[in-house]
Amino acid sequence: MRVIIAAGGTGGHLYPGVALAREFERQMPGSETMFVGTTRGLETNVVPREGFELITIAARGVMGRGAAGALQGLALVPLGVAQCLAVCRQRRPDLAIGVGGYTSPPLILAAFLLGIRRVIVEPNVHPGVANRALSPVADRVFVSFAETASYFGPAKTRVVGTPIRREFLEGGGADSETAGRTLLILGGSQGARSINRAMVAALPALIAVHPGLRVIHQTGERDFGEVATAYKNAGLNAEVTPFLYDMPRRFRQADLIVSRSGATTVAEITACGKPAVLIPFPHAVHGHQEQNARVLERAGAAQIIMDGRLSGDMLVGAVSALLARPDRLHEMARCSQSLGQADAAERIVSECRALVGAGGASADGALSRGMG
Repeated sequence: MRVIIAAGGTGGHLYPGVALAREFERQMPGSETMFVGTTRGLETNVVPREGFELITIAARGVMGRGAAGALQGLALVPLGVAQCLAVCRQRRPDLAIGVGGYTSPPLILAAFLLGIRRVIVEPNVHPGVANRALSPVADRVFVSFAETASYFGPAKTRVVGTPIRREFLEGGGADSETAGRTLLILGGSQGARSINRAMVAALPALIAVHPGLRVIHQTGERDFGEVATAYKNAGLNAEVTPFLYDMPRRFRQADLIVSRSGATTVAEITACGKPAVLIPFPHAVHGHQEQNARVLERAGAAQIIMDGRLSGDMLVGAVSALLARPDRLHEMARCSQSLGQADAAERIVSECRALVGAGGASADGALSRGMG
């Protein structure tokens, strides 16, 4: 079976695609999965590192870029579709998967024109514009939350959770070598300036209250130097890095996670059963990060600090109060674990196999006509 996945730009779009690619390999040894992305996104580093082929196309974001940026993004769609048509005619995939973002429309539209089976994956509570626009031409829509299903056709929609890499499901609690109080700070794949600055401001008080605290902090490229220097000057035991490739191991080490609340991060937190302080990205389209975070808050798995109120003092207060209460952390972890849907990737791939098995002949015929 040959699969092509459009996923890129940020880790929230990319890593569910990687999880699905790994699951296709596990269920169908010898299957082939390739990715469609751009030359600018995180996929240029991650996809080759994960051992998959990356095919680049012309695509740009539309939402949140202003009128001029939106027009530029829309203008590239026909070119992206033409490039994806050429890729599909050459590679003859059995299935096309879009995980949202600006690379999904060109691939899914090209697959539609060629009669290739089409699947979209929506990790957020409030679906993105790309996935809502593509849903009429999709054969299946996989969503993470029951609340999301109402945005799509009921006959084609399945509530399965967000696909995450199996490495997050391996092992139990914190690694024995780092057991104790370890704080994991995440700002998404590109970092979060407000979280970085609040953590730098919080360092003196955190050291005073928790002198043995260990911190793992993913800063993003932009703030790395400034934040690394602050930790060094403070003398705190910390691993500061622009990007964490081995995220599953870092999750296992953490006693508490401070993070943005992108859908993939939320899924990873719950799959690992970790307590969290969530700081939603304030400019997310339709406020989807806040909606994701509220799901955990209502379940008792997370505390929310809105970005506009975030400060060093507030962050110290939230983190210190939780680290001082092992019973509270344990209860939050239990609630987090109860939300985890560890089998999402397995369920999606199983249904994709059935979908392709039911319609492979017609897809081959359509491709042959398209190449004629």
